[in-house]
Amino acid sequence: MSDIIQLLPDHVANQIAAGEVVQRPASIVKELLENAIDAGATKIELIIRDAGKNLIQVVDDGKGMSETDARMAFERHATSKIRATDDIFKISTKGFRGEALASIAAVSQVELKTKQAESPLGTNIYIEGGTFQFQEPVQTAEGSNFLVKNLFYNVPARRKFLKNNNIEFRHVIDEFQRVALAHENLEFSMFHDDDPVFRLRKGTQMQRIVDVFGRKLHPQLIPIKEDILWCKLHGFVAKPEGAKKTRGEQFLFVNGRFFKSPYFNKAVQEAFEGLLLPGYIPTFFLFLELDPEKIDVNIHPQKTEVKFEDEHLIFALIRSTIKRSLGIYNIAPSLDFERDPQLDEMMQKSFPSKSNHSGGSLKMPEIIVDRDYNPFLEERETSKTEIHNLTEMYHQNISAEPSKINLFEDEDFDEDLMRLPNGYWLFNKGDRTLMLDLGRMHRLLVAENNKKVKKGNVSHALLFSLEYHMNEIEKNKYKSIKKFLPELGFDMKIAHENVLRIDTVPEGLKETQVMKFLENLFDILEYKTEEEFMQFYHNQWAKMQSKSRFDFIYKADAEQVIKDFTALGFPEFLPTGKRCFYEVPFNDLKNKF
Repeated sequence: MSDIIQLLPDHVANQIAAGEVVQRPASIVKELLENAIDAGATKIELIIRDAGKNLIQVVDDGKGMSETDARMAFERHATSKIRATDDIFKISTKGFRGEALASIAAVSQVELKTKQAESPLGTNIYIEGGTFQFQEPVQTAEGSNFLVKNLFYNVPARRKFLKNNNIEFRHVIDEFQRVALAHENLEFSMFHDDDPVFRLRKGTQMQRIVDVFGRKLHPQLIPIKEDILWCKLHGFVAKPEGAKKTRGEQFLFVNGRFFKSPYFNKAVQEAFEGLLLPGYIPTFFLFLELDPEKIDVNIHPQKTEVKFEDEHLIFALIRSTIKRSLGIYNIAPSLDFERDPQLDEMMQKSFPSKSNHSGGSLKMPEIIVDRDYNPFLEERETSKTEIHNLTEMYHQNISAEPSKINLFEDEDFDEDLMRLPNGYWLFNKGDRTLMLDLGRMHRLLVAENNKKVKKGNVSHALLFSLEYHMNEIEKNKYKSIKKFLPELGFDMKIAHENVLRIDTVPEGLKETQVMKFLENLFDILEYKTEEEFMQFYHNQWAKMQSKSRFDFIYKADAEQVIKDFTALGFPEFLPTGKRCFYEVPFNDLKNKF
């Protein structure tokens, strides 16, 4: 029998290894920006073309590299950061494993120009597909200039799996923001296809957050700070009105390194308990500082996951610190601003005091109130399959003739309607009693009415123009949808920098609703087609025009909604699977007596 196991050629092994480090253009952006920071740069410039697919360039004013170091940097596992295995457990820099540049060079065309301060000339290196081409002296500025061209040009199977430019550009912005937020003492700039995207000055943490996410976030930010013996926590959380239904503005950092942690996200969510509507996620920017030996950052190729030695203590620290800050700023009721008793108890176990106190400690009783409890309506999670089935049922009901759904043909409502204290209405007809959510019924009526309205809505000019301060992501989103806005009744344009001036809005959109309406339009990741945008637009429009069940306090209004809803076919469910009404089982209730 012949032997079949053999060593892979170096260029093949490098391309395979690159899959762990280089998943998309944003992966390269992260690595190059972090390298610039490790090099001591004070100014860093990022230039990309075609969302990074054809060019990623990072220019910094760091200390640069010698000719030998520049060449060695592209060898696998060549690094200046560690010398022994123990060094991995006290890492204080960004990159340290010596894999990034070798992996990047294996799947692209890389050119590096670098120069040290004491050298009269710099060096220029060109590598193509992992193969060294040349190295020569060059006149260049102090620091480093990396150019990564034609990503995955030699691995077409991987290039075809890259998403469209809008999605890839969003990922690049995400990585840029994560690095920039952690280093407010450095200057950053970013250009995409020659257009400036970010120009970030040196400043405070607050200034950096506002520069990245826009001025409208500034009044919502609440400072967070706690300094204990073994850990420091600082940063900001947004007030409850800054919460969103989609993730995107949740940032955790440890020792200047961004990381992801569903566990710590839960700590923030618990701190906002009772302050957010169901499904909303708080906005936060939290920075942890602790001994590098108490964390392990080497458990994930992209280094976005971190293992903590005292994970439960940090969870309690985050939750209690945010709760206290919310109380201090009158966002949440607070009688005592001392640290969370649970945190003190855990601290006592982990770091026992030298002195022992006699006697037991007093503990206040906890009162737990479920603010969402509603004895008249039991909501449940609806699966995707159920939503699909309910949507089919909804369309069947809508398409049915009103005469086929003949529940409420009698128009005499005098003895049939009664409003409950929780906003629902009871509707009696014959031997049936329904509990109605008039808010949902009204939302469905508005949505159906909007479908009948043709493009080219009637609009009205505002007496005074409104200004919407966009962040860079919103600005990019506006450019992608602005061609659809005039036919919907909007007249708006970028007045200067990132300020959107609104002069005309559709009839029916209140001036006080404009800002929230635009924020919702910009919130979605991308609109793939015009139809997708129009569908989302009309859904948002319907929500703005809809009333809640608590808005219906007069019987005449309730009667009109019921009549209109009957003409619609009286569908039981919204397309999302939410109930519009519930039949009260009086026959079952009789058995309770």
